[in-house]
Amino acid sequence: MRCPIIVTLGHIDHGKTTLLDRIRKTTIALKEPGAITQSVGASEVPIEIIKKLCAPVSKYFKVEFNIPGLLFIDTPGHESFTNLRRRGGSIADLSILVVDISQGIQKQTEECIEILREYKTPFVVAANKIDLITGWKKQEGECFLKSFSMQAPTVQNALEEKIYSLIGDLSRYGFEAERFDRVKDFTRTVAIVPVSAKTGEGIPELLSIISGIAQKYLSSSLKSEAGPGKGSILEAKFEKGLGYTIDVILYDGEIKVGDLIVFGTRNGASFTKVRGILKKRINKFEYVNSSAAASGIKILADGLENALPGSEVFVARNESEKEELAKKISQEISEILFEKDEIGVILKCDTLGSVEAILKLLKKENILVRKADVGQVTKNDVMEALSIKEKDRYHGVILSFNVNITEDAMKEAEQKKIRIINTNVIYSLIEQYRAFVEEEKKIAEEEALQRFVLPGKIRVLPGCCFRISKPLICGVEVLIGKIKPDYQLIDENGNIIGRIKSIQSEKKSLDIAKAGDKVAISIDEGVFKKNVFEDQILYNFIPKKDIEILLEKYKDQLSGAEIDLINEIKRITRRI
Repeated sequence: MRCPIIVTLGHIDHGKTTLLDRIRKTTIALKEPGAITQSVGASEVPIEIIKKLCAPVSKYFKVEFNIPGLLFIDTPGHESFTNLRRRGGSIADLSILVVDISQGIQKQTEECIEILREYKTPFVVAANKIDLITGWKKQEGECFLKSFSMQAPTVQNALEEKIYSLIGDLSRYGFEAERFDRVKDFTRTVAIVPVSAKTGEGIPELLSIISGIAQKYLSSSLKSEAGPGKGSILEAKFEKGLGYTIDVILYDGEIKVGDLIVFGTRNGASFTKVRGILKKRINKFEYVNSSAAASGIKILADGLENALPGSEVFVARNESEKEELAKKISQEISEILFEKDEIGVILKCDTLGSVEAILKLLKKENILVRKADVGQVTKNDVMEALSIKEKDRYHGVILSFNVNITEDAMKEAEQKKIRIINTNVIYSLIEQYRAFVEEEKKIAEEEALQRFVLPGKIRVLPGCCFRISKPLICGVEVLIGKIKPDYQLIDENGNIIGRIKSIQSEKKSLDIAKAGDKVAISIDEGVFKKNVFEDQILYNFIPKKDIEILLEKYKDQLSGAEIDLINEIKRITRRI
């Protein structure tokens, strides 16, 4: 059996990295030879060390160990999880969902749960920060059950209440959950392990539960064949002195120096021969001739400059196998990275895994996608979004996840008024897009509203007649609603006074004046002291058809005072 591959997920600041650091530091502190191998992108903890760490819980429950160890992915969060991919799923065998026991499930936790559900990945909840519960007496490095027994009854009750609250939260997402020592069937119930990443309390139980679940329920998927290696590219980068390299999590088989490997690029499959394999042991890299699953390695080879993070990488034993694997990878990439001649948003991400994960979430939200690609946002993306916006304002937008935006693209987007939603948090990307759509709906409604004559009521200010006629120019105060150039004005008897030619304030022309504004207006047919008088109340003339549409379709867009004013104008115009 190979090591189970484990990824930590959870809301920001809930302690994912601290938990990993604690596990690493605890194993290193044992000062055993080879206690931990901090490989590229992963930390391998051998079973002998797991047994020692889990020894304190043996008096409470028994765990028999037959796995070679545990492989923790060092980069916690969505990015590493979605990049640990193989066709149709994730190579992560188990996940630790880290939740602050006092804060419970937050926005990002919800997203993690959705991703775990989507990839059908079993998970254990690490209810972190128990040391911050009021009155908690810290027991450095102790197992939870012993530490819990040493707490005051009030503290125990406080923790139990938080656990029950978490159980309730998880049930809303369709998961049955319980504190780990009360779980009867781990295939049906999510285990909650109270821990403190800071003091190490609960870590023995967490490692015991993970090991137990892995070997009891995942044994068939942990069987690694002694055949050609299969892995997932976690990261691709240029390194001084080494050239282009790929960090790979090997989940099956073996890879050796000299092997022919097939991997993905944006344009389909590519292949090269392995020139070197590196492993990082604590603080230094070591060259190795081969590596077997499960492990984290750095591969050196020519032609890796276009390697796609999130792509699978396979060892090919011969030419026909190479062609077969290349076809498989190319087909998979074409299904994830695409461009259609349809209405939809443009999605740009850092890795293949991110694109795949976000596409799944966008599909659930019924958000159409025109283009899904890896790489920075360019001017071409902006121009494409503009062409979409001209047909559909709600999809003429770029969603960019964890990527740069070129200077040209920024300038073009600003000039063409194209929204680029850029973030490194998936839920925020979708949340911001929803907010953008709502914003656009309001703008569309306002624009539609502008096609009709809106209600307006003004008072002619005394001592502010600047021109008697042809046109009359006078000062007015807008009492309710709005006035605009080209609106006709009527008096309280329904007599048409004339049309507003222009509106000015402090020698500047205005397109609109709103309630509370004091402005100067010119009226083409107005004549002072003939049909316009000081302190006179005037109204916008609203055609009958406009009145009906405003009251029927746009009532929500109008204030109560504006609706009352429409009805007042309706009564006045009946007299005409």
